[in-house]
Amino acid sequence: MPEFGYSFTGYAQPYVKASGREVDVSPKATREVCQAIKGMTLAQAKEYLEVVADKGKPVPFRRYKHKVGHRHGLVGFHVGRYPVKAAAEVLEVLNNLENNADFKGLDTERLRIVHAASISGRKIKAFVPRAQGRSSPSHNTLVHIELAAAEV
Repeated sequence: MPEFGYSFTGYAQPYVKASGREVDVSPKATREVCQAIKGMTLAQAKEYLEVVADKGKPVPFRRYKHKVGHRHGLVGFHVGRYPVKAAAEVLEVLNNLENNADFKGLDTERLRIVHAASISGRKIKAFVPRAQGRSSPSHNTLVHIELAAAEV
């Protein structure tokens, strides 16, 4: 079993961290969701991800935006999507973060997300059979989700 580390290194204040390892979601959508919640309080991020999972509010796509439609309700950035699966998985890691904060004795009302990152994990390689006895490769990239929060 591999031992995973964190890309988040030390912080001056007391902090708490949580991760989801090798989650089967889109790396691009997860990156955009993590960028959207970075800097939010724990309550704000949970509410935002629940609304995104219900397709009530879009997530701005800042990097992966080619051939992506504009969405109503975005401020300062017009291109966005509703990454339901990625939002649900990040919300799961966020709930784990909250439980870790309770265990450490931190005040969950005062927690602010200081680190939110998604890192590409291993690739699952497979082949899809095609006509005439040929096959095409089909690769699925898993994702590591890391969150860290500190009291403000």
